[in-house]
Amino acid sequence: MIEYPKASNAVVLGGSITYVAGLLLLVSFTSPYWIQSYEETFNNFKHMGLWEYCFENFRYPYYQFDKLFNNCHHIFSQEYFVLREWLLPGWLMVVQAMVTISLILSFSGQVILVLILIRFPLKMVLENEWFLSTIVASCNSITSILLFLSVTVFGAQCWRRDFLMYPNFNYLSWSYGLAVISMMLHGIGAIFLFLDAKSNYKRRKESHNLVMQMQPNPQTNYSLQRTNYI
Repeated sequence: MIEYPKASNAVVLGGSITYVAGLLLLVSFTSPYWIQSYEETFNNFKHMGLWEYCFENFRYPYYQFDKLFNNCHHIFSQEYFVLREWLLPGWLMVVQAMVTISLILSFSGQVILVLILIRFPLKMVLENEWFLSTIVASCNSITSILLFLSVTVFGAQCWRRDFLMYPNFNYLSWSYGLAVISMMLHGIGAIFLFLDAKSNYKRRKESHNLVMQMQPNPQTNYSLQRTNYI
């Protein structure tokens, strides 16, 4: 049976943290609890996420018809067609874009992590492990930065009075908290993976230098041949 070096502890630990962070990000991305109203306020607005709003007997004051909006609907649904301009301010679209890019980068890095951990394809992984670890660490770092910007922008802008009515009746909920935790875990995972990439690159460089030292010097051989000839 062929023996080959297994993935380092840094990759295993960094990969485990990355997978947990990716799962939390996915839940935060899809769940409608970024901001929520206090139950005792009996607010018509109930809760919302990046892609879904929930109302109960809500009347939009700028809509000419006396229509009540109830239950949870996707932000691009026909039900919210007349509200879409109000429900989708520019800053929220920026947050949606950054979190979407974060999710893509996170899961792209996780695919590469799987290849590193299972050593497939073996030759490619062993020859380029430091480079693959660098790619995953970079994906994690960019994801962490984008999530930091996302939660910062959302946390600052969600209290605007031109966004949701009675913002003082609302509070940041658990989906927002998961995004914050995911941001921190992606950053921690990036540190472990960068350390592994640095270690693998150093080991690869030392191995290359050792091979070069073991090879004969052509100039030395030529000089010896000339000496023997004379």
